[in-house]
Amino acid sequence: MAQASIKDSSIFLTEIKVSFAAQSPFGDMADRFGLNSNIGLEVMLKSVSGFTFSAQGSFLFSNKLKETSILDPLRDADGNIVDLNGDFANVLTMERGYTVTGKIGYLWNVLGPNPNSGFLFQLGGGILQHKIRIEANRNYLPQLQGDYIKGYDRLTNGFTFQQFIGYQYLSNRRLINFYFGVEAFEALTRNRRVWNFDQVAADNSLRTDILLGLRAGWILPLYPRPPKAIYFD
Repeated sequence: MAQASIKDSSIFLTEIKVSFAAQSPFGDMADRFGLNSNIGLEVMLKSVSGFTFSAQGSFLFSNKLKETSILDPLRDADGNIVDLNGDFANVLTMERGYTVTGKIGYLWNVLGPNPNSGFLFQLGGGILQHKIRIEANRNYLPQLQGDYIKGYDRLTNGFTFQQFIGYQYLSNRRLINFYFGVEAFEALTRNRRVWNFDQVAADNSLRTDILLGLRAGWILPLYPRPPKAIYFD
């Protein structure tokens, strides 16, 4: 009895994927942020029939902030923020966020070195969260410390849909394994803070946050090696 080989058969695989994506925001998210980077980790199970099941988490970050008016109440007539020591404060604002999703998909074997490579189609859903990270570590600004910073950071999250269309390549000798493709997130989110200090109001509106980008990564495939053939005379 011989165990199937990745070279000539579609086999059950556990794949650990580490990836990087460059993403562009659309919808309401485009009014707040610019292009962002995304680092992802995914664990995927591929069945013999080609169906896939996976869990994915990613961390998104960027220094491109468009909604710069959040700190206007703290600025003087010249547009500067002055700390309690009378020094001009250097306040940094940036994007931070994450996604956690579960996905199902199908691997269509075509243009690959073996039946475990080909075009990959995935659909999923989960959580998308983002906020404005505010840093003023070198200045004494009590209004941007502790719970006060929550009135400015626009913490936002909600359910997201996810789609991925790409190509997966697994070598016959485990040496070169990678994937790449187009990925999209469409999220229905809300601001989770009770009060926005700069607006002097609560924001309970429903948002549509969209991310579209290109993702590429390295794959660690886990599967047993087939035993060597033994012949008896």
